[in-house]
Amino acid sequence: MTGPADTTSLPESPAQPPALTYLRFLRRALGLAFSGSWRFYAWMIVLTAIALVGLHAWGTQLRHGMAVTDLSDHVSWGLYIGNFTFGVGLAAGAVLMVIPAYLYDDHDMHDVVIIGEIVAIAAIVVCLGFVIVDMGRPDRLWHILPWIGRFHWPVSMLAWDVLVLNGYLLLNLHITGYLIYQRYLQKAPRRRWYRPFVFLAIGWAISIHTVTAFLYQGLGGRPFWSSALLAPRFITTAFISGPAFVIVLLEVVRRARVLRFGDGPTTTLTRIMRITVLLNLFMLVSELFTALYAGGAHAASVRYLFFGLHGHHALLPYIWTAVVLNVASAILLHLPQSRDDKRWLLAACGCAFVGVYIEKGIGLIVPGFIPSTLHELVEYTPTFVEWKISAGIWAVGLITLTVALRIGLAVWSGRMSERSAGTQTASPSGAPEHAGAQSVG
Repeated sequence: MTGPADTTSLPESPAQPPALTYLRFLRRALGLAFSGSWRFYAWMIVLTAIALVGLHAWGTQLRHGMAVTDLSDHVSWGLYIGNFTFGVGLAAGAVLMVIPAYLYDDHDMHDVVIIGEIVAIAAIVVCLGFVIVDMGRPDRLWHILPWIGRFHWPVSMLAWDVLVLNGYLLLNLHITGYLIYQRYLQKAPRRRWYRPFVFLAIGWAISIHTVTAFLYQGLGGRPFWSSALLAPRFITTAFISGPAFVIVLLEVVRRARVLRFGDGPTTTLTRIMRITVLLNLFMLVSELFTALYAGGAHAASVRYLFFGLHGHHALLPYIWTAVVLNVASAILLHLPQSRDDKRWLLAACGCAFVGVYIEKGIGLIVPGFIPSTLHELVEYTPTFVEWKISAGIWAVGLITLTVALRIGLAVWSGRMSERSAGTQTASPSGAPEHAGAQSVG
């Protein structure tokens, strides 16, 4: 944990107007966002190239219409909405770093809680990107804006989804921005300006994925989604993908030596994952038993997804890959080696992340439309254009994450502060010579 600021060797500077101080903070943050080692430049060049490829593919889609995708009147949601659903879970899962830090006063989590907040912001940016590209005419987005378009409130679940996603983004932007700026000023943050928003964000994180599940469950003509377990499974898988991503990110931060922290956060998130991976598999088996044992026409989508139907089996490679990866992650997480060797733990996190990504993407969205309401079997497989656009959006999300982390961790570790402007340097190991302000919370 970072200790109190050591300001004995720092000269006193005259008081500056708050507006000037904030502008100086923005200028320094902007400079930090575009400077770094060759590894940073290489990483950003790769992400920018992928984002530009995605932008070009989206331009092709805007020019020729949704005909360049494999979406149709029968299967109107595909890869884009699948990624959106997974992204919402990733954003909701990031709250697991906030709950121990603020509800249970976990001091280890206090040191890295800012990472979870930044992950949530980047994930919501990804979600909004997929919503925009899924719209055939994004210039008509204003139709669903409150007080401007026809916001069908409160009947439409889509209206609720727009509300909770944008509200969650604004909450996390306020919390993250306030804590980072107060840390930059080396001042203790006032609890009344962030604590109520933190507790509101915790409940809001659960709501964003619950509302997403209700959006699917409310479509009565799609029996594949008519399950009372859908919302609990959404929350459970969010508490798999979120911790899995954050554990990998914590290890990257640790090896980069930009922030000092113990093994407490990783241990806590791993314990949560050991429970949620088993709970997810249990609920999957329960749904399969309910659909397949009793049989009936409503189980056709489940049979198509897992075993194929009447010679149609396009989704079999996807769903069985997801099942194998989810089972593998459960086994790896419960092996003794995962407690002692980070390589085993990272392998388990990778399997869990990819397994949930496939299961909540292709494995959840597409089978809801097959067979159609007219009992027609029209299959869907993402086109190359869809994959390029999706890769571009994820690249934008990773760029957002990288830039926000560079700024946030530089302030959080004390390497960038108002008093250290022009006087503080970093040690060769990457740790600051003068520690930052005391841990917030």
